Amino acid sequence: MVRLRFAPSPTGHLHIGAARTAIYNWLFARHYGGSFILRIEDTDFERSSEEMTEGILAGLKWLGLDWDEKPVFQSQRIKLYQEKAAELVKKGAAYYCSEGSSQAVRFKVPNKDVFYKDLIHGPITVKSKNIEDFVLLRSNGLPTYHLSVVVDDIDLGITHIIRGDDHISNTPKQILLYRALGVSPPEFAHQSLIFGPDKKKLSKRHGVTSVLQFREMGILPLALFNYLAQMSWDPGEERIYSRGEIIEKFYLDKRSQGSPVFDISKLEWINGRLISDKSAEELFPLVKAVLQEKGLWQHDLDIEKRPWFLQLIGLLKERSRKIEDFSDRALPFISDNFPYESKAVKKHLKDERLGELLARLSDDFIGLESFKALPLEKALRSRAEKEGIKPALLIHAARVLVLGTGVSPGIFDVLEIMGKEKTLERLAAFNSVSKSSKQ
Repeated sequence: MVRLRFAPSPTGHLHIGAARTAIYNWLFARHYGGSFILRIEDTDFERSSEEMTEGILAGLKWLGLDWDEKPVFQSQRIKLYQEKAAELVKKGAAYYCSEGSSQAVRFKVPNKDVFYKDLIHGPITVKSKNIEDFVLLRSNGLPTYHLSVVVDDIDLGITHIIRGDDHISNTPKQILLYRALGVSPPEFAHQSLIFGPDKKKLSKRHGVTSVLQFREMGILPLALFNYLAQMSWDPGEERIYSRGEIIEKFYLDKRSQGSPVFDISKLEWINGRLISDKSAEELFPLVKAVLQEKGLWQHDLDIEKRPWFLQLIGLLKERSRKIEDFSDRALPFISDNFPYESKAVKKHLKDERLGELLARLSDDFIGLESFKALPLEKALRSRAEKEGIKPALLIHAARVLVLGTGVSPGIFDVLEIMGKEKTLERLAAFNSVSKSSKQ
């Protein structure tokens, strides 16, 4: 049975590159019916923190990743690493060396080239003369990365390791350690690193890279999961898959060796697709949380106005790429304190005839028995025909006055949800709104 692990260090947040590594290890384990192990590499006592550990766990859970055994913490296994270092010295595979007034343990590199077959890159050979004797145990008794990783992977029975290309230089040393401890090394797969738009390794300078930051900006977990899973792997058809579908299709031999570029606009496009596919009921708690965070939530939206609010979510979801977008787009519907885009006001409210035209259009709206999209559209187009003008003049003006923006979902659907009273009130504000743009 295959056993894979994800081994983050809690010295920072769970970033995009680490999340993709976790996803590929999890997919491999789930595809072959194996185990996915979580190991926290927290031997850097000065920089590791419980807060970071909790953040990493929260990020993995949010992405939909689970692990099959209780997480392993390296900080609780120091004695085991010390015992293995002593065992290697006893075998003659390592030796004590001085570090100041104390003794460290250093591995004795044998005079033999290291060969292994990488599951992504293919055969790799490293000459032993290019590997210097490396430290296993520091003079303070703490293990180096190489020792703790190998000892843990042996103890946990890890069969496959999927990690970034930045670990390729570590692999020969670790293979030597596995063999010195009398164990066959696991199979390695080194995946290309994620680059930013400038073709350099993705980092904080490129903006948001922390998984939980994406959650805060309204990215859905399945959107980020799909985007990261398909970054260097081709499932055969570019679309949004469920986690189960990706598990079924996942094979390492369908991976690309090229370095993928993180494209936030593509992630947002995927997210927008998922948002539009969700029902208003499914989106309700997510939108509610965003409005609460912005201080815009109104108690009655969850009670007597809930049906109306669900209708509003259904209208807005088609143009929303992030859950966060709902707060700005819902604002004119739930509050009179919303901004007017100056560019839209100047462009669509400049015609001096609009004051009278909108007044007559309002009279038409007042006379409607049903304030629904179809009667509203019929009334507006009829008024335009009577006035000898294009309907667009009234449509654009109504959009700016009612919503404050020059772009929106279908204006007649907007007016229906806005309601007769609020629509008439905002159309009547033409003079004050248009005058403000001229000051």
